[in-house]
Amino acid sequence: MSHLRTPLKNALGLGSARQGAHHFITQRVTAVALVLLGGWFVWTVLSLLHLDYAGGHALVAQPCNALLLLAFVVAVFWHAQLGLQVVIEDYVHARGFQLALQLAVKFLCFLGAAASVLAILKIALGR
Repeated sequence: MSHLRTPLKNALGLGSARQGAHHFITQRVTAVALVLLGGWFVWTVLSLLHLDYAGGHALVAQPCNALLLLAFVVAVFWHAQLGLQVVIEDYVHARGFQLALQLAVKFLCFLGAAASVLAILKIALGR
């Protein structure tokens, strides 16, 4: 691949910041996890349709369901943050605004994930 780079880039060592592959792989891993967990999530939501509040609470409180729901929520917010990061990097060109948006997205995704995890743990632990 070095034949595709200019001689100046080869001399200066400019190129990838060595973060692109990690980001790409992480995004694909969360996508695969969401496909697998998404099937379970749809089945669970359809099961909840026929239950009252106590039955729904009991279904989510089961350890296996609580664990899968935690994994689903973390994967959703992580995948969303990674996707929005790419969109911001590609379409926002003002460096200051780009930084502000990146921080806002990371904060909101963390806040959403933390609130969801706390809610699931509260149900699962019965408190």
